Amino acid sequence: MKQFKRLVFPGRFQPPHLGHVSAIKYALELADELIVIIGSAQDSFSLKNPLTAGERLQLLRTVLTHEIGDDYCKRVLIIPVMDIEMNKVWVQYLRMLLGEFDGVVSGNPLVLQLFRDVGLAAIEQPMFNRSECSGTRIRELILQGSNTWASCVPPYLLPELERLNFVGRLHSLASEG
Repeated sequence: MKQFKRLVFPGRFQPPHLGHVSAIKYALELADELIVIIGSAQDSFSLKNPLTAGERLQLLRTVLTHEIGDDYCKRVLIIPVMDIEMNKVWVQYLRMLLGEFDGVVSGNPLVLQLFRDVGLAAIEQPMFNRSECSGTRIRELILQGSNTWASCVPPYLLPELERLNFVGRLHSLASEG
C-alpha cells in the first residue's frame, strides 16, 4: 500500500521532458494512482503553449508507455484541464472535474501553496536539472537555434516532436509576434 491513494501532477507539458518523467515516477512511488493534468488545455499555437492539448496527451501516452508499460492506465489518468484564472478556487475546480484526491506533486510554489491552503498534501518533487530542462528553457533554446534542448527530452519523443513540426511551429509563431 502506498502512502497516498490518488495524487495529481499538473503541468503544461510544452513539451514533455525528462523533468516530467522524473516527477511522474516519483509520484507513482508515493501513490496508488496519479492524475496527470494537462494544464492550459484551451491554449495552443502560442509561444508559451505551442502544442495542442491533444498533441500533449499523445506525447504523454508515449512517455507513459515507454516508462511504465502498456498497462500504465491501471495507475495513471491523463486529463486535459482548461485554465480558470482564479487561483483561490483552482483546487476546488480540480475536485469538481477529477473527483477526490489526496494532494499534489509539483515544483511550482504557488500550486503547492494552493493545495496546502485547503488542507491537502503538497509534495515538492525532486527537481531534475531545472535550469536546463524546463519547457520554457527548451523553447528558448529552440528559438536561439541551439540543439542542446534535445538532451532534455526523452529520445523516443524526438521523432514525435519532429512529426508535429514542433521546432518549425515555434519559429513560425516567433516570427508572427
